[in-house]
Amino acid sequence: MIAGKMKGDEGRVRLKIRGARGKTREIEAVIDTGYTGALTLPSEIIVALGLRWQSLDRGILADGSECLFDVFEAKVDWDGKVRRILVDEADTEPLLGMRLLRGYELRMQVRWRGKVTIKRLR
Repeated sequence: MIAGKMKGDEGRVRLKIRGARGKTREIEAVIDTGYTGALTLPSEIIVALGLRWQSLDRGILADGSECLFDVFEAKVDWDGKVRRILVDEADTEPLLGMRLLRGYELRMQVRWRGKVTIKRLR
């Protein structure tokens, strides 16, 4: 199980991201159920971790506009295991999306300092 908490109106969890040559970084990610990818990271974290570039992709933003973004490969400590994921570069707060939540139940107590839990479905 992964545990987090509400901050304002946002559910957040802390994740450990693994990059090249043993580099790691702990981040706090906002849970975004409107984002279909796995995770976004800002460019400074991608560079610091030495993540390997994979491809370009297109995305539609919340305002309906389309953008191109770089996609990188990383590993994330997720529910006691290390998972290989694709990371979209976006110069915003890290966002945790639906691809990483697939196969899990998300619960949020939407109140001041409410609990956030992500639990594997059986």
